[in-house]
Amino acid sequence: MSINEQSYTYGASKSSIREIAAYGATRKAAIGAEKVFDFSLGNPSVPAPEEVRASIEKNLDLPSMQLHGYTPAAGLPSVRQAVATSLSSRYSTHYDPDDLFLTCGAAASLTITFNALVNHGDEVIVIAPYFPEYRVWIETAGAKCVEVMADEKTFQLDVDAISAALNERTKAVVIDSPNNPVGSIYPESSLLELAKALRAAEKKYGTAIYLVSDEPYREINYGEQVPWVPYSYDRTVVTYSYSKALSLPGERIGWVLIPPTNPDHDRLLPAIAGSARKLGFVCAPALFQRVIADCVNVPSNIDAYKKNRQALTEGLDRLGYHYIEPQGAFYLWMQALEPDDEAFFERARALELLPVPSTSFGCKGWVRLGYCVKYETIVNSMGAWKTLWEQYA
Repeated sequence: MSINEQSYTYGASKSSIREIAAYGATRKAAIGAEKVFDFSLGNPSVPAPEEVRASIEKNLDLPSMQLHGYTPAAGLPSVRQAVATSLSSRYSTHYDPDDLFLTCGAAASLTITFNALVNHGDEVIVIAPYFPEYRVWIETAGAKCVEVMADEKTFQLDVDAISAALNERTKAVVIDSPNNPVGSIYPESSLLELAKALRAAEKKYGTAIYLVSDEPYREINYGEQVPWVPYSYDRTVVTYSYSKALSLPGERIGWVLIPPTNPDHDRLLPAIAGSARKLGFVCAPALFQRVIADCVNVPSNIDAYKKNRQALTEGLDRLGYHYIEPQGAFYLWMQALEPDDEAFFERARALELLPVPSTSFGCKGWVRLGYCVKYETIVNSMGAWKTLWEQYA
């Protein structure tokens, strides 16, 4: 019997992040969780806000058919209105409910968006290092994933390199700020430079190039302003998830926004709806649609991440490791102590340290440490990081 080889390949190769997390779970069961220092998953360690529980309990009083029944494909109008009102207030814009399509989290938001935008043979640029599932979603939409390296010293956007990669086949550029895996926030000046380059390429090739802004970490920042990308470039699509902001990764709830300033707004909206329809991503989870309406303006509690960030950076500073100071999200991008990040990971793993090698993210020589873990995990890991450092001395 013949099967889809692309699907088989993706399933057989699996995600490095999740494979390391699975290994960590096995080790914790074998030797005790306190002896394993697992920095692999971006699974929020901060509890969901009390407002989430209150909303769930309130909504449980709804009639069963209303609580558990189908919603409109794009989501409940009242929920989309709540999100539109919140965004309009925060960014001094004028969004309507029909500018939004509620989704089953960030993965669905991006998958829907890529399938709405690209045709076979198009190219989508990603900024390396990048979340590895971008490639999977881009390729399954029928496009080619083109990696463009960020500035290798600052890991900010290298607009000259992006500009050099733009051609007549480029359909979109994907950015995420705050960034996974580095934690970088792209300043407005960089976004304006990028917008200028995209407009120049559109004019040169007579094409439309979209900027897809993936924003699940927007609310997790440490004092740096996170610019609103549609201000800088009209042909923007924003994808969002509440997984990180409200610590709801397992509930899979988010949205796609097509701002009315996007010149293709009126065609993109039905394309997003049609993409969701053909992929089976209609009617986001009904209960959590209602939770979002109640909690749309609840702030993220990032105090624990700040504490962890400080403990991790100060501990690694004392040992001499080099890393990029994270401006947002909850990841530390640390330089491996040898060019081969996979070999460095194997040495770390022997000491029960579980970062993620940077090869997974499209570049060499670094590792990602997710510090959305227990504070004690960070403090207790320092002995192992010291031993690892001494192995390279």
